[in-house]
Amino acid sequence: MLVKGDKKTIQGWVMYDWANSAYPLVISSAIFPIFYDEVTKSAYALKYGLDVNKVNSNDVTVEFFGLNVSPTVLFSLVLSVSFLVVSFLSPILSGIADYTGSKKKYLKFFCYSGSLACVSLYWFDASFMELSMISIFVATICYWNSLVFYNSFLPEIAPPEDHDRISAKGFSLGYYGSVILLLICLAMIMGVDTKYTPISFILVGIWWSSFSQLTYRVLPDNVYNRKPKLDYIKKGFNELKIVYKEFLETNRLKRYLQAFFFFNTGVQTVMLMAVLFATKAIDWPENGQKSGLIISIVIIQILASIGAFLMAKLSIRIGNIKTLILSVFLWILICTAAFIVKKEHEFYILAAFVGLVMGGVQAIARSTYSRFLPETTDHASYFSFYDVSEKIGIVFGTAFFALAEYLFDDIKYSVISVALFFVIGLILLYRVPEKEIHIEGKEFLV
Repeated sequence: MLVKGDKKTIQGWVMYDWANSAYPLVISSAIFPIFYDEVTKSAYALKYGLDVNKVNSNDVTVEFFGLNVSPTVLFSLVLSVSFLVVSFLSPILSGIADYTGSKKKYLKFFCYSGSLACVSLYWFDASFMELSMISIFVATICYWNSLVFYNSFLPEIAPPEDHDRISAKGFSLGYYGSVILLLICLAMIMGVDTKYTPISFILVGIWWSSFSQLTYRVLPDNVYNRKPKLDYIKKGFNELKIVYKEFLETNRLKRYLQAFFFFNTGVQTVMLMAVLFATKAIDWPENGQKSGLIISIVIIQILASIGAFLMAKLSIRIGNIKTLILSVFLWILICTAAFIVKKEHEFYILAAFVGLVMGGVQAIARSTYSRFLPETTDHASYFSFYDVSEKIGIVFGTAFFALAEYLFDDIKYSVISVALFFVIGLILLYRVPEKEIHIEGKEFLV
């Protein structure tokens, strides 16, 4: 029988953050973007008979279904499409999972499928972009879909008053774990030979699937002892419709999700596009770009873990919504600074602030949603709305990021598009009440 607050269960749950964070760091943020930039640049130089060391990343194009496009634009658009797929799948699957009590099975499926997709990046080849981008496409879908089912366990394993602390612990462990794997990969790449870079992607797949076993050992199967009948797909849809109706009647949760859509769009776009932004916008010293990017990423990860705990403690003193308002305001300042910075040392300072704010806003955003949930047994369905909001936001964020670069021919203008999402999110956060009181069937927001 599941007991809320059980230390062993909670420790197992947070270990999935340790396991899966290897993907967003190594694949989404650090090694793969750098590898992607180098591979596409080399392919461009080879195609036109140029010296690869003299090729500017801003000039590079790749062929994709007969079209010559910027690698950053292509990367942004592939991510956008993958998040659209996630947005479509997650509500359907979560409804089925809630009805059948099979959240853990779905979590395992996406974990293992995503791990295999990461491994397949070993064979990434810029000469076959159409096929190679499938690996990124599938890995993205699997990683983000797995989070729906993972996050939905939080209100089941812990009481609301512990959600901030546990969520922060999960993110912090994730940051530390991913840094360890990153350092292992860097030791192999920079200490042995850069040609071994693709092995990093294999290590991510192994790390993700292996450490997740610690989670699977303790997370319960079918928490509410659901006994599904046949035709569970239709029943899953019905389950989702019921939850959606309940959701519309919960004003605080609804208002929070509206704000979350915008400010999280900004956060996720920064996380996904930061490295590619830095390759084009920062004046790196000769042969110093790769090491500079790695240093920046390590700074972000280490400070993000600290930021997660600091924000959790701050939320205890001033409340979750006020903490998020402060965080989003800082994000606006960061975007403004990103438009201005040009030098290497300036970017390091910017990276430090990104790390501190990034860790905190992610941890508090997740725990706030969990705390705002009404009494329910359909946690996966409720978290699917959180997930859909997150993914559609990323679709808009990455698409606007790519569009801004395309229209202005300067990636720095992409930062302005990101800042606008934070501004709207900040305004909407002021509409979210800290408490929601139910009296005789009526809601009073305070």
